[in-house]
Amino acid sequence: MPDSGARTYCFEEFELDSARFELRRNGSRLHVEPQVLSLLILLAANRERMVGKDEIIERIWDGRAVSESAVAARIKAARKSVGDDGKGQRLIRTIHGKGFRFVGDVVERGAVQTVTITTPQPELVAADAIDSALRTSRNGRPSIAVLPFTLVGEPGPHDILVDALPADIIMDLSRMHWLFVIARGSSFRFREPDTDPLAVGRELAVRYCLTGSIEISGQTVTVGVTLVDTRDGEAIWADQYRGDLSELQQMRPDIEAHVVAALELQIPRNEVRLARMRPASGLDAWACFHLGLDHMYRFTRDDNARAAQLFEQSLERDPYFSRALGGLSFTHFQNAFLLYADDPKAEMEVARTFAHRAVEADRLDPFAHFNVGRSFWIDGNLQDSLVWFDQATSLSPNFAQGVYNRGLVGVMVGRTDQADADLSLALDLSPLDPLAYAMVSSRALAALQNGDLGQAAELGARAARMPGAHKHIELIAAFTAHLVGDQAGAQRWLAKARSADPALSADTFFRAFPFANTVAREVMERSMKDLGL
Repeated sequence: MPDSGARTYCFEEFELDSARFELRRNGSRLHVEPQVLSLLILLAANRERMVGKDEIIERIWDGRAVSESAVAARIKAARKSVGDDGKGQRLIRTIHGKGFRFVGDVVERGAVQTVTITTPQPELVAADAIDSALRTSRNGRPSIAVLPFTLVGEPGPHDILVDALPADIIMDLSRMHWLFVIARGSSFRFREPDTDPLAVGRELAVRYCLTGSIEISGQTVTVGVTLVDTRDGEAIWADQYRGDLSELQQMRPDIEAHVVAALELQIPRNEVRLARMRPASGLDAWACFHLGLDHMYRFTRDDNARAAQLFEQSLERDPYFSRALGGLSFTHFQNAFLLYADDPKAEMEVARTFAHRAVEADRLDPFAHFNVGRSFWIDGNLQDSLVWFDQATSLSPNFAQGVYNRGLVGVMVGRTDQADADLSLALDLSPLDPLAYAMVSSRALAALQNGDLGQAAELGARAARMPGAHKHIELIAAFTAHLVGDQAGAQRWLAKARSADPALSADTFFRAFPFANTVAREVMERSMKDLGL
């Protein structure tokens, strides 16, 4: 992140300006990836000492788990930006096994400077123009243009899909009120197969561009899609869908659903990355929200609290921001669900209040309806919660988390066939979803209700090994392992769950998951009793 002291570090022919968040060489601004620029500022600001790898990860990656190779790649890029390399180490020296130190001769200046800057590079002009338009006209809301797809191969009756498929995607994306979607009439002007996404960004003032192709080879069709950041042309996400040419029309809704679900995950991830590169004073309501979302999905007590703070900061900037209100509802739900707070009933009431305020702020936001539904099911009002999840998924049929929660409540009321179909669909729509562990664990409970104990144990263990899995998921892994006679596995998962909460019991589990009085509930109660809960 940029140095809060807002200084300029001058060395050789370079000026590293933390106030402007830029690197200049002989007065000309250089194009440097934001994370690399943040690393340079961190090293230059602390040049009197070695900066350890753990500190770099904490400051540059916000403490997330990253590999040694990722750190090495950023160091290599930082050296390259200032004409250094790993062999010479003229400016950035490696302290083997420990960290790095900036060793160049530096003259430090305050933030207020008169600087003559030559004409920026075209890609920098594009990035600045896009950011300016986003800040002034869209309040920081992410924006996207979906271009007509290109056809590779012989023309035929399938030609219509180069327009029809992206048009379907535009229609579905337009249901997401957190995303500014350029209308078809504007984005479809860019029909040339070699259209430059940077040019689209400049022309339409959008941060993202979705491009696609339909390639016909014999009787095989391949549909490829790519999400591009128009600031620098980086491909953020890409995927391919293959099938028989005769099935192309049947593939169309599936491709549309998968693309929309992927964008709902990938765009917020990139927004988090961009927000981390901005000084705290420059964060708008959307940036605060996306940073909060990132902490919210780490599923720890401290991260949940930090997420709530960021959502509150978002609401200070926009008191009627539905998504931030929904985020606060989610964090208070977590306080009640995982007993992060001393008074879970009070937390649940606060969660319900914020959820209803989110609906009032935007009645077409599926995330708002989703949070109201969660506030009902933890109170045991399962039928009422299903109504709200149905509303969330009717507003956005590809909203994977809404589909998942409808499936989970279906499991709790005993509607296992429909519930398992919902849970399978949720995982199909969003296999990398932050709640994927819960989707898999819910499928374990559905298998248990259907009497397939082997699958229940397999899915239970798989869910418990996934990122984000908490004590309740580990407990499900424990009692499903017990049911198939895997006592070693059951004790191992039970010990892990109890290490997170020594007071864990069957009562706390059923307070979190208020199952109806079904045969499956009786089986779970007996299994937990056998385990000493």
